[in-house]
Amino acid sequence: MTVLKTSMRNFFAHKGRMALSAVAVLLSVAFVCGTLVFTDTMNTTFDKLFAATSSDVTVSDKDASDSGQTTSGNGKPPVIPASVLDEVRRAEGVKSAEGTVFSTSVTVVDADKDSLSPTSGGPTIVGSWNSNDARTMEITSGAAPEGGDQIMVDGDTADKHDLELGDEIGVISAVGTHTAKISGIADFTVTNPGAAIFYLDTATAQRTLVGESGVFTNVNVTAAPGVSDDQLKKNVVAELGAGYKVLTAEETAEANQESLGDFMGVMKYAMLGFAGIAFLVGIFLIINTFSMLVAQRTREIGLMRAIGSSRKQVNRSVLVEALLLGVLGSVLGVGAGVGLAVGLMELMGQMGMELSTDDLTVAWTTPVVGLVLGVVVTVLAAYLPARRAGKISPMAALRDAGTPADAKAGRLRAVAGLVLTGAGGFALYLAGTADKAADGSLWLGLGVVLSLIGFVVVGPVLASGMVRVLGAILLRAFGPVGRMAERNALRNPRRTGATGAALMIGLALVACLSVVGSSMVASATEELDKAVGTDFIVQDDMGALITPQAVEAVKAAPGIDRVTEYKWTEADFTTPDGETVKDTAITAADPTYATDLRVETVAGNLADAYKPDSMSVHEDFAKDHDVRIGSKIEVAVTDGTTGSLTVRAITSSEGVIDAGAMYTSIDTLATYVPADKMPLDQLLFASAQDGQKDAAYKALKDALGEFPQYEVRDQTDYKEALKDQIGQLLNMIYGLLALAIIVAILGVVNTLALSVVERTREIGLMRAIGLSRRQLRRMIRMESVVIALFGALLGLGLGIGWGATAQQLLTLEGLKVLDIPWPTITGVFIGSAFVGLFAALVPAFRAGRMNVLNAIATE
Repeated sequence: MTVLKTSMRNFFAHKGRMALSAVAVLLSVAFVCGTLVFTDTMNTTFDKLFAATSSDVTVSDKDASDSGQTTSGNGKPPVIPASVLDEVRRAEGVKSAEGTVFSTSVTVVDADKDSLSPTSGGPTIVGSWNSNDARTMEITSGAAPEGGDQIMVDGDTADKHDLELGDEIGVISAVGTHTAKISGIADFTVTNPGAAIFYLDTATAQRTLVGESGVFTNVNVTAAPGVSDDQLKKNVVAELGAGYKVLTAEETAEANQESLGDFMGVMKYAMLGFAGIAFLVGIFLIINTFSMLVAQRTREIGLMRAIGSSRKQVNRSVLVEALLLGVLGSVLGVGAGVGLAVGLMELMGQMGMELSTDDLTVAWTTPVVGLVLGVVVTVLAAYLPARRAGKISPMAALRDAGTPADAKAGRLRAVAGLVLTGAGGFALYLAGTADKAADGSLWLGLGVVLSLIGFVVVGPVLASGMVRVLGAILLRAFGPVGRMAERNALRNPRRTGATGAALMIGLALVACLSVVGSSMVASATEELDKAVGTDFIVQDDMGALITPQAVEAVKAAPGIDRVTEYKWTEADFTTPDGETVKDTAITAADPTYATDLRVETVAGNLADAYKPDSMSVHEDFAKDHDVRIGSKIEVAVTDGTTGSLTVRAITSSEGVIDAGAMYTSIDTLATYVPADKMPLDQLLFASAQDGQKDAAYKALKDALGEFPQYEVRDQTDYKEALKDQIGQLLNMIYGLLALAIIVAILGVVNTLALSVVERTREIGLMRAIGLSRRQLRRMIRMESVVIALFGALLGLGLGIGWGATAQQLLTLEGLKVLDIPWPTITGVFIGSAFVGLFAALVPAFRAGRMNVLNAIATE
């Protein structure tokens, strides 16, 4: 009880000093809990949506996906004959059945040809209005579509694009473009996470989406009272036979959730990973806080030992303080995490993904995880300072405050740090020289961990040298004030090293990712310059296929010399060694593709691969399956028949563009695939007539004005788009790393604030002998800047090393250019100086306001 009382008294006596450490715990716990609440809420939203929109039993084509994605390679949804509807209705236990048609491979545009698709990446769905949809949609304006000139739109999409009754919109599918006027607007009765949904009547949907009548994509079946979904499924299968896919509502919902699960899992664990980084940085802040508090209370602890307190009691007293700090920070962090989740939901709403707070889900595990994590991390971080406190002897009560440095411990730290750093460097060397990316990535991970720990351990040793260098360059010009700032930073190298290490972690990751991102852009740019021999590339940035109408528009554009079509499908390959390789990609293109993309060929001539019944394979495939020029490969094409193709060329397996592709001609593919199953184009490559490039570029954009989903890019545009995509990804990662950097800034603030308290008497004496308030504040700001720059130098140097090693691994994947973004690195380094200035504002202000006489009288 005495230990608890002492801990409580000390905790509240130093509550101001504990506040920043508590904020670090709060932020880290909030990020973890916010991530869990946000992802749980998304799961709840989609669970409700899938449960509400699934019929008791759904019948579809055997090739349709379980998750409801209906598009096949030809841009049309797989269909079943309308006769299936009558057969289903005859099954025992069926209350009602209804045939529907829908497709997700569509683009919908307004009268100005602007796309109405969601910007959040949600699907655009066009289908027939049916009773199953009527369960989750309420018509709030107008009426359901009747006839080919009418279409209904969901209320969210209508609000986002200011659509009204009577507005004309167009549906672009593989069949063609269909225009209709809005007859009604329907609102969801459940939360719509961000899909854009349009309804036609059944006959119009068949013509528009499939191109034929008398077919459905699904038959929705409702069970009679007392009949379970499982029993109804058995009855329907018994009636239809095994040629169709039949799923219960639960199976459909699970399939939908599973298709969403990969994305949700990646997002969840990525965000938790960044929260872990913030926790790691917070550990340094907590260690520094308790180390300085213990140092400042040396005489107090010595007196406690002199009057009978044991080492264990002193140790426990400090740990109880850490426990109180962890509990307080974690409790506040759990609450802040719920608020963060709501903020993320609002942010997603601005981006087009609607999530309702009505579905806010806080599982009992979330606060438990937050509390346990926050408390455990805080107590573990305080263990070393607590252990040092327990070693303070009663004689310390007779000395001035502050514990002497342990020279032996410092030497051991230096040796351990150098060993760990050396081991990390050797692991990075092995990663950079690995022959396989999988092996190298393991060495890279080990090298990153060991080198990071090594730099943290050896930080105090490095601080002594690097701070002197930085002081000579930056601080000496400020005379005595600059020299005092340098000596203050050198006074406790362990503290300076730990404070700099907190900032080092975030900046190391920023530098590493900057090097990797810049190298990827530079490598891809170089590859484009070397390999691409076409002027223009036409594609859908969301990955949608190119409709035949758009292909014809491109071919008809004036000033175009040639257009190369590029298709992709899957096939089972039976190789000369007798092995069958299933579901292998094969690329079909026009013969001009050999000119449009200059692929490195190691044997044969790539142009020959486009001859009848010919193909190419890549080098690794040839080695694995003993394939040579002239070898025959049996190719069983998906949705087609089996043919025997002769290998005419073997291409390099390396490269950024089309790495590992195997080519054949479109004419050869058409020999084995029926016309109605022929896949649509993934890309189009167009080359201008001599001297007509600018005119052809404009003509192509004009020709595709009716198809806003497709982008026309020349090589400069393509490079810029690639740079933007990687830049957006990096900016998102930098935003998540900002949490760790904020915690590190709090660490600098806390270190300076506590060091000001520690040096109260010294500051008073300096003020008494003539140091002005302005000089005092400048000294503290300079000390902060040099600590921040020390951490920045460590972090940026370490991050560049990690990034360069990662790029060596990417070389195995064809990304061969190492590009260090010096402007970014320099900007981060300069920004670190401003971080130091910002962190010193409050401590410097408080130091300047000290009463000189009171400061001198401080014990």
